[in-house]
Amino acid sequence: MKQLQKLLRIILGVVFLFSAYTKFVGPGFFEITLLDQGLMPNRAWAQHAARFLIGFEFALGLLMILPYYTKQIMAVASLLLIGFTLHLSYLWAIGDTENCGCFGEMISMSPGESILKNVFMLIASGWLWKTSSAQGGSSKTLLIVSLFTVGSMWFLLPIPNQSEFPTTSFTNFEYTGRTDLAAGEKLIAVLNLDCEHCQELAVDLGDLWLGGTLPATYVLYFKEGDTTVEQFELLTNSQFPYAEIDVNTFFDLIGDSPPRMYHLVEGKIENVWDEDITENIELFFQPSMN
Repeated sequence: MKQLQKLLRIILGVVFLFSAYTKFVGPGFFEITLLDQGLMPNRAWAQHAARFLIGFEFALGLLMILPYYTKQIMAVASLLLIGFTLHLSYLWAIGDTENCGCFGEMISMSPGESILKNVFMLIASGWLWKTSSAQGGSSKTLLIVSLFTVGSMWFLLPIPNQSEFPTTSFTNFEYTGRTDLAAGEKLIAVLNLDCEHCQELAVDLGDLWLGGTLPATYVLYFKEGDTTVEQFELLTNSQFPYAEIDVNTFFDLIGDSPPRMYHLVEGKIENVWDEDITENIELFFQPSMN
């Protein structure tokens, strides 16, 4: 029986470590997932909650692999799994079939699939809790490992400073070639090629550009699904100098959800617009055009 206990304990520990790792390599996706699921009120709260949960999963995984405090750790893991499962059950009940974020973007799982996973993990953790002996002595190891692991997430995953735009990261755009975003006045749109709101904004930007309203405008595209830049341009009747960005850069640059528009003057952020972007652009730029 001890060999089975050891095997299950290590398997559970590896699953928790893997779950934490998949979120660690793409924290922005996990932050947006927490927002979309209504667990956090805004992106700032989601950023801190994501780091806490990632660190907590890392700590649980590490402590499970160590042959100490198994009964206590399994009690905590079971409570966590029950909480996750109740939330996933709610998502499943309201018909949410999107990736729940349990394994980040690395392995897409619907709430129903994740519930099934959690049930198996609950059975294993519950059995280990029941059959393991309580560890005597001080629990300082639990506390130290947990606090250190959770606290380290804010150092290993620093929260992006969105008060500055990374102009030096984007120096070459399709249609224009080398570009200095730190010179003059620029508009930078951050768009998801499959996002309907992003497509609507691109249509408006195309109209405003033809009307002579906009300063030099550039687009950073994130490709999530099957839509290509060429298809996006045909669909929205727009064509701006663009660069494609990866998922982590995308989530670092947007707010609670796409699209987002940056207004730069000599490389410094003058304005950031997440809502009513077209109206804000018209109000800001049209007076100077008249």
